[in-house]
Amino acid sequence: MDKENLRLTSSEIGTLWGEYVNGTMIDTVNRYMYTIIEDEAIKAIFEDALSTFERQKNQMVTFLENEGFPIPVGFSEEDINKGAKRLFSDIFCLNYLHIMTLHGLIGHSTALGVSVRKDLRQFYDSCDNDGKRMYHQTIELLLEKGSFQRDPLFYPKKNPEFIESEDFTDGLFGKGRNLSATEIISISFNLKKSIMAKTLSIAFSQVAQSKEVRKFLSDSEKTADQQIQTFSKIMHKDNLPTPRSWETEVTTSTDSPFSDKLMMYHTGFLFQAAQVYHGTGLASAMRTDLTATYEGIIIKNLMVTKKWFNIMEENKWLEQPPLAPNRKEIANEK
Repeated sequence: MDKENLRLTSSEIGTLWGEYVNGTMIDTVNRYMYTIIEDEAIKAIFEDALSTFERQKNQMVTFLENEGFPIPVGFSEEDINKGAKRLFSDIFCLNYLHIMTLHGLIGHSTALGVSVRKDLRQFYDSCDNDGKRMYHQTIELLLEKGSFQRDPLFYPKKNPEFIESEDFTDGLFGKGRNLSATEIISISFNLKKSIMAKTLSIAFSQVAQSKEVRKFLSDSEKTADQQIQTFSKIMHKDNLPTPRSWETEVTTSTDSPFSDKLMMYHTGFLFQAAQVYHGTGLASAMRTDLTATYEGIIIKNLMVTKKWFNIMEENKWLEQPPLAPNRKEIANEK
């Protein structure tokens, strides 16, 4: 086998396509944020993020063109109004970059896991290194500015312990037990993601042009808030703190920096990505009430994404990824 001339597989093309579309969306938001940020330290990190993605985008274009695939439309200057009034504070912009960097790290790892060709593996290795650099930079600056809330702290016990009763899984009936450290991983992460989704839904609903889009975004904000309240109640029951909200970091501007297409796609992206993290939380939950909570949230998010798909499809905003060949159509065309 000629390892140097392998064609890219469907999975490899799929990850490139997804990374390009999602990457151009986040890059467009970053470009707007770069124009409004006043803090020089935050601005410098965004400048690094913009130049980094430009390099990655060019490489993705090369991969796709060499395989004969069209370059996705994605998002571009047409989806941004750089002259729009400030919609976010500087510190929210930094927190946004941090959360989106986490998305990128997970996406790069997934893409690497399905990549076989050496040059593509090397590309995702470099993307992962870029993401880790950005992750460290955003955390360091958030800590420096006192705006990074760490997950709850535990006090250690002297010796390891073992589960001795089926009551360990009981959360719906009986007295239940306190949350475990492994369960808090997913709860804290899902809280931070829901807080970001709620904040962006509030901001986007203020500036969206379409009445239908505004209604969807308003409903999305309520759904995210319900999930925040649900997870917060679970944490508070064990006297554990929850992450701060970011709503006050959104201004009262009604001047839209983005196209309705971008804001809708971004909201759908967050809810779809959340399904992965809720599924992880469900798999790691060892208390019956947590299992029921995750199942309920997953079902609710499916309803949100169904409405999202309908609006995107009606407006022809949803770009179609490469499809497997339809052999019946090919045969009929002969």
